[in-house]
Amino acid sequence: MGKTKETVLEIHLPNLLDNFQVIKSKISSSTKVLAVVKAVAYGSNAVAIAKCLELAGVDYFAVAYVSEGIALRKEGIKTPILVLHPQIENLEKAIRYDLEPSMYSFRILNAFSKVVQQNSIRKYPVHLKFNTGLNRLGFNEMDIKALKKTFNQESLKLVSIFSHLAATEDPSETEFTKTQLAVFARISQHFDAAPLRHVLNTSGILNYPEAHYDMVRTGIGLYGFGNDPQFDKEFKPVLHLKTVISQIHTLNKGESLGYNRAFIATNTTKIATLPIGHADGISRQYGNGNGQVYIKSMPAKIIGNVCMDMLMVDVSTIDCEEGEEVIIIDDKTQTADSLAKQANTISYEILTALSERIQRKLIVKP
Repeated sequence: MGKTKETVLEIHLPNLLDNFQVIKSKISSSTKVLAVVKAVAYGSNAVAIAKCLELAGVDYFAVAYVSEGIALRKEGIKTPILVLHPQIENLEKAIRYDLEPSMYSFRILNAFSKVVQQNSIRKYPVHLKFNTGLNRLGFNEMDIKALKKTFNQESLKLVSIFSHLAATEDPSETEFTKTQLAVFARISQHFDAAPLRHVLNTSGILNYPEAHYDMVRTGIGLYGFGNDPQFDKEFKPVLHLKTVISQIHTLNKGESLGYNRAFIATNTTKIATLPIGHADGISRQYGNGNGQVYIKSMPAKIIGNVCMDMLMVDVSTIDCEEGEEVIIIDDKTQTADSLAKQANTISYEILTALSERIQRKLIVKP
């Protein structure tokens, strides 16, 4: 693989497939896998990721919004797509593109029932979302009686019931997670006709095998992270973000760097300017020594304020030249998780913040 000549986000599909197999190795052969490809497949390329996983035999996809599902359908994706957070104004489009909406409130359920009936549709597939403690979206246990009456009608077909857990990666919240699982188990008993039950995300798959049910949902695991050092070793980060050195400057003692003169040289300092900034997803919080990149396998601290389209790093101890390749994240030198920890955030935020103006490059061979 040649050296990078501009800012590029490499999407390593062999790593994606390896991660998919890791997830499958944790569940029984009868348990289905739902791949979460919302937010441009966690900052990558939703179409490329979905096509790869569809060929690999994934059972379901999930997106946040109807527009994300439509984009996949327009590119030929045939696998069922669950829309986790549909809005009323897009329900007609959901039907037009064969998307399966989550029913999370009576407002959305009544609106969708009306749309389906107006279009004389029978048994349109929908999913019921229950709130078991995350307190974000979902019906409550007390709603079950009214919901069962709704699903006696001919217009809707209940495909699954599901919930979302709040802290499956946190050992200190095991008791809370088990309480959520107990509530979901109780709810499940009321829906014998529902062919699928699913409650676990990636960390839940790894930490709560007793609750795999009929299907599991995985997002961050597919992209290379298990939210725990012991599990991270089994996954391979899919996204590698690389850039180059645009220019090298030497600052003398007392000279300043960048906006607001945030960095003042205390001695002679060699700095490199990189063509990537907060408009590309590298937040200002990484500036002023909080984050680092790698050049020739050596760490280079980000100094001064991160600019919209550029950032500067200290290369005083690195023998490098203009045009040199720079690693921001990869699967060995510095992962998205390790970069995230430098600014007290999480890998999800790093990945999903990556701007679409960054060139995407599909890597299809190991």
